[in-house]
Amino acid sequence: MKRRHWLQQALSKLNALFSTGKYLMSEHSETLTATGTPRLWRLLIGISIASFLGCIDFTIVNTTIPAIQRELTTSLSSVQWVMTLFVMALCAFMVSAGRLADLYGRRRVLYCGMLVFAGASLGAGLAGSIEQLNVWRFVQGAACAVLYTATTAIVADAWPPRQRGRAIGILLAVNGLGLAIGPVAGGLLVGSLGWRWVFLLNVPLIALSFAFCLGTVQESRAQQGARLDIPGLLLLVIGVASLLLAISQGGQWGWLTAKTGLTMAVAITALALLLPVERQAPSPLVPLALLRHPALLRVCLLSALLAFFYCAAFFLMPVYLESTRHYDGVMLGLLLLPTTAVMALISPWVGRWVDKSGPRPALILGFAALAASAALQSRFNLGSPLPLLLGAFALMGLGWGCILGPLVLATLSTVSEAQSGGALGITWTLHNLGGAVGLAVAALIYPTYGYQAVMLLLLALSLFGCLLAAWRSR
Repeated sequence: MKRRHWLQQALSKLNALFSTGKYLMSEHSETLTATGTPRLWRLLIGISIASFLGCIDFTIVNTTIPAIQRELTTSLSSVQWVMTLFVMALCAFMVSAGRLADLYGRRRVLYCGMLVFAGASLGAGLAGSIEQLNVWRFVQGAACAVLYTATTAIVADAWPPRQRGRAIGILLAVNGLGLAIGPVAGGLLVGSLGWRWVFLLNVPLIALSFAFCLGTVQESRAQQGARLDIPGLLLLVIGVASLLLAISQGGQWGWLTAKTGLTMAVAITALALLLPVERQAPSPLVPLALLRHPALLRVCLLSALLAFFYCAAFFLMPVYLESTRHYDGVMLGLLLLPTTAVMALISPWVGRWVDKSGPRPALILGFAALAASAALQSRFNLGSPLPLLLGAFALMGLGWGCILGPLVLATLSTVSEAQSGGALGITWTLHNLGGAVGLAVAALIYPTYGYQAVMLLLLALSLFGCLLAAWRSR
């Protein structure tokens, strides 16, 4: 009965009146179900393409670094900013992207994000210097923040309640596929067409996404009459970007150096100033009341734990296999496919399961699967049979698929419809920060203590996530 009551409450929030007062979500969903199923699938295809491009650009550049370095005749430290600046912009603008979508319309913000992403991709593909490329990558990251947040909110708004979990599951399966195949796709493109086509190919693909979205995405917004909190936006961007910079570059600069200390001090100062600014803002960028909500905080922590796990694992798995078994790039890509394939296959099923049972059972199973994967990987050695490797990687995909979609639905269930964009922005920001910390920690532990030590840490964090997901607040 409690589970049924929880689901009814979550759905009632998602089916609230649009602030325009023109449509009830429940009535809108019934119309779509009766007459617009093909339109809904067109919408999902278009949205999924856009979101996929945002995700694949997160990882596809990894394999292009040597080619970029050779052609632009730059140092390795300079070319690494191609990845760092993208992640910085993505994390820094995640909350503001969700807020902009709530204030000015999700369709409008999505289309603007798609146009900016296409322009930045074209600029990156035509860049004549490393400085130009880095600027365009930062713009790409900011645009991808829109593609992450607005797409999820649009799908949640458009699909009927009884099918919403399935639709979001499909969307997030496509996202996970983009993250996972990025390095392999990048290697293939560089080998056949050159590194510039890693960026240039985004232009026709985003045009295809726009063609599917045109006429299918209806405008919706959570709030009207409010204004964007510019001081809060500036402080958040400075704080998050500086924090991520210190985390990602601390190992290279030295954790105790003045450069790292100064960068961390800027981050702490900006985030500390953000609190009083947001308390006084008439329409705060970061609704502090949301951060006092135990359910949302729990969801944010679970999201950060998931990102910590897969970013650390996905970074080290190919490194470990290449160094110990000397597999080439193609073989490494094939070995990692079970993770991606399992995640993509189960995500729609998990969505339907969550529609019936709520997110808690899926989250518990997901973190249990991650714990099992980490336990198996902690026992890898030169004599480990191939089925053991594939089984461990498949368990990681099972855990990933059981967690990502339910976390989105859990986020939406904890807040009102008017706060959904901001809540998703906060969740995704902490998700990406968790991933950045995971990468930094993995890079710090692995050279000294080895692969097994990292996996034991991930095992402990997964067990903690399992307990946190199972915990019921009173």
